[in-house]
Amino acid sequence: MASPQDPSKPNDTSVISDGEGESFAASRTPSRRASSIFSLENPPLEPPNESDIEKFTSDEYHFNMIRNLHLADLITMMNGFCGFYSIVSCLRFTLTKKPHYVQRAHFFILLGMFFDFFDGKVARLRNRSSLMGQELDSLADLVSFGVAPASIAFAIGFQSTLDVLVLSFFVLCGLTRLARFNVTVAQLPKDTSGKSKYFEGLPIPTSLALVGTMAYFVNRGLILDNLPLGLYARGEWYEIHPAVLAFGIQGCGMISKSLKILKF
Repeated sequence: MASPQDPSKPNDTSVISDGEGESFAASRTPSRRASSIFSLENPPLEPPNESDIEKFTSDEYHFNMIRNLHLADLITMMNGFCGFYSIVSCLRFTLTKKPHYVQRAHFFILLGMFFDFFDGKVARLRNRSSLMGQELDSLADLVSFGVAPASIAFAIGFQSTLDVLVLSFFVLCGLTRLARFNVTVAQLPKDTSGKSKYFEGLPIPTSLALVGTMAYFVNRGLILDNLPLGLYARGEWYEIHPAVLAFGIQGCGMISKSLKILKF
């Protein structure tokens, strides 16, 4: 049987003074931010702690790079896998001319977009940031939304010398844009939640607009010799498909520093 409460001692459930109450509440508040995979909010993540850095840089741990990959990193690599498989599907199309291969190439880019969105949600759900997360994300995006769309464009008929130069310009703009983002993200203005207020230049996943247009061309049979707007200066060294200039415009949009797009 419990002994009676000593009236000289405060009860455990007694009211605490204002200052002590705030301190007590703060100590009881979990550090993990409430999040959900289906949430539209993207709260900032806590930076990697000293233990993560030590495990990543120390020579005392075998396979330390593999052991320090987070679940979100593995999902990001699935984005890179989708981009590579899209490129392989383009190669198969050029060998066989079977349209289902280039349709598969479009599908894997869309699947890569899903993984690109999903990795950030998983990281915030687990409240774990990765030392390599930002770099992995940029490299995977370059493959899935830069090299893969350019490969599809080449496979469906943009194959002249100037066509390839325009596609190369598009890929290099994506590469430069991602590198600039990694360098400047810490200096961009932040809102109250710690997120950057805007993008500088078009984000490279906006190349999905070009991917969707090319998917429409494939569905309508407007590929190879039937590309819209035809071929300018056929047989000359400067022959070009005018439609490929859409990739050049997209590339200019990605590297434009004056083009600032608000983040939502």
